Amino acid sequence: MHPLPPKHLLLQACRGLPPDDHPVLRCAGLLADLHERRLTGASGTDRIDHDRARLVHDIDRWVAAELPKAARGAHLHTETVGTVVDRLAQFSALAYLTLAMSPDDAVHDAAQRLTELAVAYEDLAGELAAGRRRLPNLTGTHDYES
Repeated sequence: MHPLPPKHLLLQACRGLPPDDHPVLRCAGLLADLHERRLTGASGTDRIDHDRARLVHDIDRWVAAELPKAARGAHLHTETVGTVVDRLAQFSALAYLTLAMSPDDAVHDAAQRLTELAVAYEDLAGELAAGRRRLPNLTGTHDYES
């Protein structure tokens, strides 16, 4: 068992279903809400992006504190868990908005992107838990911290 939530709970959190008391799930739900607001033309996109960056950073800090350190020879992943969850929240919001407004082909494409990213997230979570994958260190001063 590893501390990152499984993909089905992450997808549920992105759809607004009450998440378990898990910080990554809480952030995923908030990220999906922000993406929905952005996709529906809400004003204040600068504020939305600021809030997204803060949530991504919160996920990455939690992951760094809770996951075991990777083995020395572990392969480097190109993104952090926070950025993967942010994209998953974006694809989730897009898939569900597409369901309501688009033809069947667009719905299929959106659902396929979401499914593939969810599987990739689950693979990454397993590799991180086993110490076979490491994440980039993107710590430092962030403009949303000022």
